Amino acid sequence: MRAALLSELDGTPRLGEWPAPAPGAGQSLLEVVAAPLNPIDIAVASGRHYAGHPSLPYIPGVEAVARVVDSRAQPEGTLAWVGLTGLGVTGDGALAERLVADDDALVPIPPAADPALAAALGVAGMAGWLPVAWRAPVRRGETVLVLGATGTVGQVALQAARILGAGRVVAAGRAADRLRATRDLGADATVSLDEADLPAALRAACGPAGPSLVIDPVWGGPLQAALEVAAPGARVVNLGQSAGATATIPSAAVRGKQLDLLGFSDFAVSRDVWRRQYAALVDHAGAGRLHVPLERLPLTDVAAAWERQRNGPGVKLVLVP
Repeated sequence: MRAALLSELDGTPRLGEWPAPAPGAGQSLLEVVAAPLNPIDIAVASGRHYAGHPSLPYIPGVEAVARVVDSRAQPEGTLAWVGLTGLGVTGDGALAERLVADDDALVPIPPAADPALAAALGVAGMAGWLPVAWRAPVRRGETVLVLGATGTVGQVALQAARILGAGRVVAAGRAADRLRATRDLGADATVSLDEADLPAALRAACGPAGPSLVIDPVWGGPLQAALEVAAPGARVVNLGQSAGATATIPSAAVRGKQLDLLGFSDFAVSRDVWRRQYAALVDHAGAGRLHVPLERLPLTDVAAAWERQRNGPGVKLVLVP
């Protein structure tokens, strides 16, 4: 079968021929329909991910939407999302024509769903949806601040906050054109993270009471500014560190405001929760209530797509075999 093969760490995958996988006991054989690229793919391939990497050469890709070819768990032809089970991290991944997955890892999607959109709503989409729908559910009418709102995760988070009843949603990010575009996605106000006085800019956008929910995929300096303006009793959900691995957090702010600092990772979510919440997210997207900018590319373009992902593509890149 054709597959993207990574032969050296920090290299670029190239299309090549690879033996087709054979399912073992309790596994399903799937035909890949759409496989998105994610930052975690780059991290694993660089050798810098905490979980390590498969033996070289290997097929990258931590998730896909695929069609069941042979399975005891689902009927042949069923479309399903699969990911976060070691795919592309401890073994071969999804950037291929076929893959094997454990039966209990399959998450069926509606036959009418757009496979590329459903794939884009997996790792990145759920990282934006679950913090506001499950980890720290939005309270009706509250002010939500989304840091890093120009990426796929942030874009989904701000739309989800609006769908779930937020009264005001503030988007903060760096890419000026993408930040302006968040207005069309439901943001009431935008703030550049490059503002000289970021706390003052956030306070002006969120209002004097401050945000009562902060979604933080960035950590570092932006989080420090957000904590400074957060409302008493605010919940802060951290799910990434794109602005820095460390942040100085004043004890007085946490104690004085009685803040709740919550961590979130897709990998820590139970499969039952994932199934329910993923179905809700796909439904909102299918009904046009939530949008994810994406670009479909043939698997033959994997090398160029990989380089774009490495440098921040601005849209969700989905490879189609």
